[in-house]
Amino acid sequence: MINILYIIFGAFIAYLMGSFITAIWYGKQYHNIDIRTAGSGNAGATNTFRVLGKKAGTIVMLIDIFKGWAATSLAVFLVHFSIIESIQLDVYKLIYGLAAVMGHIFPIFERFKGGKGIATLLGMVLSIQLEAALICLAVFLVVLITTKYVSIGSILSTLAFPLMIIFVPKFHTETPIVIVFGFAIFLMVVLTHKKNIKRLFLGEENKTYLIKKRSH
Repeated sequence: MINILYIIFGAFIAYLMGSFITAIWYGKQYHNIDIRTAGSGNAGATNTFRVLGKKAGTIVMLIDIFKGWAATSLAVFLVHFSIIESIQLDVYKLIYGLAAVMGHIFPIFERFKGGKGIATLLGMVLSIQLEAALICLAVFLVVLITTKYVSIGSILSTLAFPLMIIFVPKFHTETPIVIVFGFAIFLMVVLTHKKNIKRLFLGEENKTYLIKKRSH
C-alpha cells in the first residue's frame, strides 16, 4: 500500500535537493558571474560548458547527476527500514526522482527559474535502471557527436528509456507505471526544449562540438 505521508515528505526533500542549481552556485562562487546572464541564459551544464569552460561544465554536470541519483535513491532507505516493500521501490524512486527534476526546472531557491533538468534526469535513471541509463547516455553522445546538437541528443536519449523498457526483454518491468513515467518525462523534456526545437527549424540552434578538430 502506498503511504501518502512518505510520498509527500520524500518528494519534498527530493524537490529541495533538485532546487540546488549547481550552475548558478558555481558561477557565482568561482567566477563571479550569474550563468543566467551569459550564453544561452540557461542554468545548466551545457551553458556552463560554453561560458565557463570544460572544468566548470564537468563539475556542474557531475553534481547535477549526483543530486538526481541521490534524491531518487532516498526511496532505498524506506526499503532498508522496512517502511515499504521492495516491490514498491521503483514507484517511490520515480516519484522522488521526478520531484528532483522538477526542483531543478522550477527551483524554489531561484524564483522557480532553473535549468532543463537533463543531468538531474540522468541521475534519476541511473538510480532506477543503471544499464538502461548508460545506454541512454550512449545514445545522447552518439547523437551529439553526429548532429552537434545537445537538444536533439537530450530529446532522443530520453525517448530511448521508455522504448527500451517496452521492447527490450532485459529491461521489462513488473511496474507498468515506469513506462508511463518514462513517456511523461520525455514529454517534459520536449516541453522544456520548445525554444531549442524552434531554433532547430529556423537553423539558429547553437552547435556543440564535443570533439574539436585541431587547428594547424
